[in-house]
Amino acid sequence: MVGILIFGGIGLTVSSAAATDGPLANATVSFGEWKSDFSPPLDRIVADPPMGAGNNHELIPQIATIKTGGSVNFIISGGHVVAIYDDGTQPEDISLTNTEPASTCATTAGGVLSDTNKRIYRGPCFTGRRDGAEVVQFAKPGTYLVICARKDHFFNPTTRDFEMFGFVKVLPGK
Repeated sequence: MVGILIFGGIGLTVSSAAATDGPLANATVSFGEWKSDFSPPLDRIVADPPMGAGNNHELIPQIATIKTGGSVNFIISGGHVVAIYDDGTQPEDISLTNTEPASTCATTAGGVLSDTNKRIYRGPCFTGRRDGAEVVQFAKPGTYLVICARKDHFFNPTTRDFEMFGFVKVLPGK
């Protein structure tokens, strides 16, 4: 009986170690999510609710971890715009001053931020469609800032606080 318990305990320890030390080839981050308890109930078959009503504007999880060479699948609910900034960038490093012109991106939610300083990737503006996916590969270790580049999603003008952001932590090794 004791042998079975010890062997079972070793098996669980090995399984746990394998789960955390195994390859972290990719991760999934939700960029917003549609609410099922919204009133009135959401029915997007004909049209999206105005101004993103019924969408929870946050990144889930806020920290994704992968290994070098891995990728992150950004699942986008609504008209969010993925922007990724190089290792070490913090939310307060992003300039809130300039946005893309209306001819490039919709000006809803304060417009789309155009800060290129340390930006290593930016996804498309979802002007003709909403929802989608962006898969981004990370080639070197570091901690990368990921934001929704829609100005009022990233920096909420009401609370005066940074909101829709997170990080991708890229570990050395494949």
